[in-house]
Amino acid sequence: MPATYLDYNATAPLRPEAREAMLAALGETGNASSVHGFGRRARGLIEAAREAVAALVSARPEQVVFTSGGTEANNMALRGAGGRILASAGEHDSVLRAGAAACIALDAEGLVDLSGLERALAGGGKDPALVALMLANNETGVIQPVAAAARLAHARGARLHCDAVQAAGRIAIDFEALGAASLSLSAHKLGGPQGVGALVLAEGFEPAPLLAGGGQERRRRAGTENVAAIAGFGAAARAALRELPRMPEIARLRDDLEARLRGLVPEAAIHGAGAPRLANTACFGVPGTSAETLVMALDLAGVAVGAGAACSSGKVAPSHVLRAMGLDEAAAGAAIRVSLGWASTAEDTARFLAAWRSCLARRRGAMGGAMGGAAAASPRRAVV
Repeated sequence: MPATYLDYNATAPLRPEAREAMLAALGETGNASSVHGFGRRARGLIEAAREAVAALVSARPEQVVFTSGGTEANNMALRGAGGRILASAGEHDSVLRAGAAACIALDAEGLVDLSGLERALAGGGKDPALVALMLANNETGVIQPVAAAARLAHARGARLHCDAVQAAGRIAIDFEALGAASLSLSAHKLGGPQGVGALVLAEGFEPAPLLAGGGQERRRRAGTENVAAIAGFGAAARAALRELPRMPEIARLRDDLEARLRGLVPEAAIHGAGAPRLANTACFGVPGTSAETLVMALDLAGVAVGAGAACSSGKVAPSHVLRAMGLDEAAAGAAIRVSLGWASTAEDTARFLAAWRSCLARRRGAMGGAMGGAAAASPRRAVV
């Protein structure tokens, strides 16, 4: 792993508490559906984790359904609901590719257009709609007005599903206060293991199961539970909830980083800076640069950052979120994301800024060289 890891929105490093819980669970034997002592111990680990995950979002344990991750949770809520599915243009691909129509616009700061949501709800057919609106965007960190959107949905007889994968552990979440029918979570975003998540369901909302089989998870999600991963999820949820008061410190690190970036490159654009944002996320771009090349250059300098969503082929493409905010393809293709987390320090942001300064100096040198040779060769734009 690079010396400086600043890509928590892609995945957070595994917390020591989660690692210890997983190792302890791996030492147990038994199927959690078995009634003997071995099975009861496995069941106990699952139920303790369920309580911790429920507490993270102020829900009741019986509302939590464990899944293989946020993608499955989103698909379960959307594909199992029936009827029309309306979504904002900034949703994660696991929402947009699960049958949701991206028909609700974002403004220039990345906030959903609530008047557009009202029009979309009013223009539908007879079937009640399910509205999909994430709590915080994975690329910009912009926090959406989910409770207000839920009120609009309810007024039209619709439900709301909230993808809270990026928000959990970074802002306080009250599931009931949001007014959502369902809410998705993923362990690895908050320092738990990859491959486990949860769907939180409000009373009265029972989407059709995606998987047929046994009666696990109150017949909502068949399949033998991944006890070790679930135990790690619970431990990470407890740690994340305990450390929520640290978020102002993370915000100061992020704000200082952005201020220094603007000092080095005044023309740098901080995307979503005019909206409420997660404390840990900075998404920015410099005109004339390439995010893909910059991410690689920083990686070679020992600093890991992100560009777009880290959920597909590993290639960098212009962000559909930034395009929905009105950026052209070149500006969207220049954006990179620095995301902080539970182990981030001022030394990490200082190393990033030093690497950024070095990349900037090389870019300026390349541009100067290209300009100096303009009489002998065709001019070519230099990018980082």
